[in-house]
Amino acid sequence: MTPSTGAPTRTVTRILGIDPGSRITGYGLIDIVGNRLQHCASGCIHTPSDRPMAERLNAIFEELTTLIAAHRPDAAAVEQVFVHRNPDSALKLGQARGVAICAAVRAQLTVSEYAPRAVKQAVAGTGAAGKEQVQHMIGVLLQLSAPLSADAADALAIAVCHGHTLQTQARLGAAAALWAGRRR
Repeated sequence: MTPSTGAPTRTVTRILGIDPGSRITGYGLIDIVGNRLQHCASGCIHTPSDRPMAERLNAIFEELTTLIAAHRPDAAAVEQVFVHRNPDSALKLGQARGVAICAAVRAQLTVSEYAPRAVKQAVAGTGAAGKEQVQHMIGVLLQLSAPLSADAADALAIAVCHGHTLQTQARLGAAAALWAGRRR
C-alpha cells in the first residue's frame, strides 16, 4: 500500500527479450503491469556482414549495453540455440548469444533461456507456429498498430514467454502460501 493514499502499490517488471543473430539481433522490451503486458520498445541491431566477426560481436555487445542502460530492464530472456544443419551458422549464433548474455549479466540482470518451441507455444498456442503467426500474435497480445520485423517480433515473443512464466510462478507461489496457511 502506498503510505499517502492507502491504495495498493502496483509494481512494474520490465523484461528484455533478445533474439540473437550475427547479422541481425532482435530486441524487445515489455512491461508487466499487474497482469497486463505492455510494449515498451523493440527493434533490431544490424551488423554489416562485410565486417570481421569480432567487430560484429562487439557491435551487438555495445548496442545491447546501451539499450540496457537506457531502458533499465529487471530481467532478460534469450532464445536457446537450436540445432543447425550448418555448423558454421550454429557457431556464429552461439557467439552472438554469448555476447548478448554477457551484456545482460554485466548489467546484473537475471538471464532466462527458452527453447524456440516454448516461445511459440507461449504466444501462438502451438510450438509449430510459423514466423508470420508469431508476428501476428505479438501484435495482438501487445496491441501494436504497426507491423514488426520478424526479428523484433521474435524478441518480443521471448520477452512475453518470460513474462508468462513469471506470472505463472507468482500465481503458484500465492496458491502454495494460501494452501500452507489453510493447513495450519
